[in-house]
Amino acid sequence: MTQRVELAAVMDRLAVDGLITDYAVAVDDGDWTAYRNLFTPDGRADYRSAGGIEGAARDVADWLAASLRPFAVRQHLIVNRRVRFGVLDQDTGDTARVLADYLSPLGRAGDDGAQEGVAGPDVVCGGRYAFTLLRTDDGWRVRELVVQEKWRRVPDRTG
Repeated sequence: MTQRVELAAVMDRLAVDGLITDYAVAVDDGDWTAYRNLFTPDGRADYRSAGGIEGAARDVADWLAASLRPFAVRQHLIVNRRVRFGVLDQDTGDTARVLADYLSPLGRAGDDGAQEGVAGPDVVCGGRYAFTLLRTDDGWRVRELVVQEKWRRVPDRTG
């Protein structure tokens, strides 16, 4: 490999990593415009394993907004990112697949808007994301996202 090719691979890796981080921040901040902008125009998301829906990213963003509204506290962590470039048939170096594990604690807001979740989360779940990415004129974007929730815990608050 030439230094130019190696540098391009590093730059792609950094851009893909930034896109995955932007996804987590958009969900945590409830920035659904930013969420939609992370996807290609035909981008799709599948949250069925987490009790959600599958469909066009713009529609899934509406579902996420409604589903996450009760949780004022979100701190979505995405780790163990495995990136593979050129994974689609007839790829010209413009596709990537990312498998990444996630941990998502969610805390509810009280009736007065105070963040009850500060003492601890009301729900914690974890699993794996499968992102299929496409390089576009605007940079890397999500073509498809599949969420595979592996576990969910609701802490016991009675004791």
